[in-house]
Parts: sequence; C-alpha cells; structure tokens
Amino acid sequence: MADAPQRLGVVGAGTMGAGIAQLGVLAGMDTLLHDPVPDALSRGGESIAKNLAKGAERGRWSTDDADAAKERLTLCPELAGLASCELVIEAAPERTELKRELFAALSGVLEDPAAVIASNTSSIPITALAGGAERPENVVGMHFFNPAPLMKLVEIIPAAQSSERAVAVTTATGEAMGKRTILAQDGPGFIVNRCGRPFYTEALRLLQERVATHEQIDRICRMAGGFRMGPFELMDMVGIDVGFEVAKSFTELSFGEPRWRPNPIQARMVSAGWFGRKSGRGYYSYENGQHRTADPEPQDAPSGPANVAELREAVDGIEFYAVDPLGSLVEVPGERDPAVEARFADLGFHVEWVGRAPAGVLGRIVAGLVNEACFAIGEGVGSAADIDAGLELGLNHPRGPLAWGELIGFDAVFAMLNEIWQERREERYRPAPELVRWARGDG
Repeated sequence: MADAPQRLGVVGAGTMGAGIAQLGVLAGMDTLLHDPVPDALSRGGESIAKNLAKGAERGRWSTDDADAAKERLTLCPELAGLASCELVIEAAPERTELKRELFAALSGVLEDPAAVIASNTSSIPITALAGGAERPENVVGMHFFNPAPLMKLVEIIPAAQSSERAVAVTTATGEAMGKRTILAQDGPGFIVNRCGRPFYTEALRLLQERVATHEQIDRICRMAGGFRMGPFELMDMVGIDVGFEVAKSFTELSFGEPRWRPNPIQARMVSAGWFGRKSGRGYYSYENGQHRTADPEPQDAPSGPANVAELREAVDGIEFYAVDPLGSLVEVPGERDPAVEARFADLGFHVEWVGRAPAGVLGRIVAGLVNEACFAIGEGVGSAADIDAGLELGLNHPRGPLAWGELIGFDAVFAMLNEIWQERREERYRPAPELVRWARGDG
C-alpha cells in the first residue's frame, strides 16, 4: 500500500490539467500547476478558482473548503517549480515525442528519486512513454475522463517497466480524489476506449450499409438502449477528426485488427472539414442551435410486455428487432405501415423503420460491445467488474457490456454474431473465445 502525495504537480493548464489540479486541491494536496504558456497558466488558475466558488454556491463543498483549496494551489511558470513534488501528472497534448521529452525534463527536475510521473494520455501506450524517463519504473498511466472534476473514473495503466509502488501511489491518489479506479493492461485504448469502440465502429458500419440513417441509429440507441447520447452525437462532440486519428492509431498499434479499422465515412467527413460541434457541422448541423428534434414521449399503454419474448407473442408474428431490457422503441424492418405502428403503440412502443439486417441496429452494437469485452477479459486487459465500471462511469453507458451479456444471455449474443458472420463473412465478427465458452455454459 502507498499513500497519496502531499505535493502534487500537474503539467498542462488546459481543461483537463486544470480539472486534475482542482481535484488535487480539493483532496487536500498542495498542488503545483505548470504550463509553459503564460496565458494558458493564468486561464487555468482562473478556471479553478471559478469552479471552486461555483461548487460552493451549489453546495458541493463549503465556502471555507473552497477557500482552503484555493490556497493550496500554486501556479508555476517554470517546470523547475515542480521539483519538490512526489507525483506529477502530465496533461500535455497527445504527441508521443512531446510527452517523452517532458518525462526526460521532469527526470532532471524532480528531487526525490522515487517521485512518480503519471500520464493522462487516452491512447498512447504507457510503455512507450516510460522509456523517455530516467527511471521508467516510476512511470504509470493515470487516465482521467473529461470533465475530470465530474467524471467518477480513473484508469490506472502500468507500463511494462512500472513498479508496484508507482501503481499503488497513483491508485491511492485517484481514490483520494474520490474516483473509482480501475486497473488496465497497457495496450490500444486501455479498457474504456477499447471496450467502447463498437459503439462507434458498428454504428458507422450500419450507416455505411444503409441499414438506418445516423439520426435513426442515435434515436434507437437512446430510446431502445437507454444511452444518453447516440454514437453520432458523441462522435460530433468528441471531434470526428480526433476519432479518425484514434481509429488509425488502433489499427497501427494492433497491426491491423479488423474490429478496429477506420471507416471510409470518417475519412470523407474529415476531408470535408466537418469535424462536429467545433466546426459547426458534423453528422449534425450546429449552426442554428438545436441540432436534433427532441425524442417523442413514451407511448401510453395500460401494461406492456415485460420482455422481448412476451412482445413477440403479443404482436402476432410481426418481425421486429429488440433486446432486453425493452426500451420505449422497437426496430421494424421494411416500409412504414401505420397498422403495424398502431399495434406497437397499443403495447407502449414507438417504431423506427430500418433496413433488414441481422440483429438490427441496437442488437448489433450491443453484441459488438459484449464481444469486445470478452476479448479484453481473455487477453487480461481488465477484469469483468472493471470493464463494466469503466463503460458505465467513463462513457456513461446505461450498463457495462458484461451486464448486457447477462441480461441478453451470452448464448443470444453468440447467436447474433453468428448470424452477422453468416451474412457478412468478415473476420471482425468472429466471436471471442471467452464468449464462446460462456455461451456454451463453460465459463
């Protein structure tokens, strides 16, 4: 076991770095914030002060706590100002060489040879970064999620060189900041960004195959799956250009894993300069305020079917796609039929008309999430509990992929993937060995 540091350094005063520094001062740590750009450092300090005051106004902490936390913050224009820190978390831009150079510089600045350097990278292998430090055994990944003060998760990622002590220090720090920490094996996307990839990749394939429009796919995910945002809304928010670069990085780091290949739609959007919210246009337009219409209210029904099996009996052989637990919408393949819509409305469901495809929209996305999680478990990337917590707390999914598998049945997920495989014959739909075992009841 190890204790959280008393003196914490943060490099990078942008949104993420300032958020991490705010967590540090609220956790009682003397926190030193550095940024080489004076204006950025000043803005970061002002942002922390503003957020501390706002949190006190909203009752998240007292005014005295906010004032005390503010006193624990020191702005350091020079990297040398971090010399006395026991842990330094870098939140610099996502460029491998820049981070390695920073780690080398920190190695020459930090006075304590046991001081830990943590990277907040979301995609760069920690092992590659650790080689830039004089003592690579002191380097660990510590991936916060944006916005850091609000999101409840931190991924801890040991490099191949990381010592147990360095992992323990970063874990204790995350817990002192009030976060759920999960332990991830170093590799493409760690736990959260790897296991969450099918939410985007399968949505893009469904759009490419014209099974449904991007608006329909998002609506199905929200109303049938319980996701807060659809995949295309989320890609617009993150930045389509950023997502495209991450997809290319996954393919490179995995030496061409078919499940992670970029989609031509991403390349086309980036070429057009349609990056999402930040450019005013992505899959949606953001130039005139609201980018989409509100979802319809749930249908009134005295009592509806409790699960998919009961719904199939209730609609007298009408073909539809849905997964348990039932949301307020079902997918029906074919052309719009008012009589069919009325039948489902009587049972409390809206209808989305989609193209005919194995497993439908939500089923295919969920099957992909479950399968990726099973690959990750089999490869030792993370535990089932950490994977579920990662996607629930890091991506705001309604439930983790293993919880989806338990609800639907791993045998049903295997059957959906097999159905897609029979139609597509693509290696990306091969079931994970762990999923095969669980589907057979051998897990």
